[in-house]
Amino acid sequence: MTDFAEGGTVVVDLTGRTGPSYARIALGLLSRRRGTSLPDRTVIRREAVIDREHQDADWLDFQWCQTGHLGDHVQERVADMWRNLPPKAIANAEPTYEHTRTEEMGHGWWQGHEAWSNLCAGATMGVVYGAANLWQWRHHADEPGHHPYFLGPPGSWRDALDFPGSTYVGLVGRILDGLPTTDMEPDWTTFLSPRGLRVPGRLQIIYQANGGILSPMREDGLPLRYRIIDPTTGELVEEGQHVPGQPIWDSRSLPRLVVFQD
Repeated sequence: MTDFAEGGTVVVDLTGRTGPSYARIALGLLSRRRGTSLPDRTVIRREAVIDREHQDADWLDFQWCQTGHLGDHVQERVADMWRNLPPKAIANAEPTYEHTRTEEMGHGWWQGHEAWSNLCAGATMGVVYGAANLWQWRHHADEPGHHPYFLGPPGSWRDALDFPGSTYVGLVGRILDGLPTTDMEPDWTTFLSPRGLRVPGRLQIIYQANGGILSPMREDGLPLRYRIIDPTTGELVEEGQHVPGQPIWDSRSLPRLVVFQD
């Protein structure tokens, strides 16, 4: 690792270092070396890392990606990894951390939508949550040595424990608990819906970000009994039995999960 100045900008050269967390570690080491936090104009220079490298290696069990901290939902990254062969477990291990730089960044239900969208894109290894001030273990609002780009509004790691987004991500595991999720895969063909998961004959999960009508496109392998769950609370909203060829209506126009299991 080397660092040098280019016109007042600190450049951290990580060429040859492709570990997913190496940039974060390098910034911490460099801050200690300089005895102060790094300036806002700090550039990371490193080789590109392709999330299918070593895909066929016997020792490789999973691939992870990260999608940055700008508040974007980038599930196409997960979908791209899911298509790689031979199959490996995958996850988006670093979506936008809640409250990075501002209270609005990645706030609240943004995290829930991100988690369900990643899962339905193929991240069946699991979903991941992060919070500003928590991952750095920031002891108090005036603690020096942290790069301002990743800090949240004044506060400590203890304050970050109360950020609301973690609740929504935590509900994913509670809602899926006990369901036959082994071998579930993304599915866009059973219903006219942008996000779904399927284990033929055993399980179908549809996530609708804004609710709305759910229209079937095929019936093979679809369990008949269904439950409608509010993903923001985990509460059961409705249950019933699907009539082949008929849509499932919605009068709430709010986020919902429709879980089919006999």
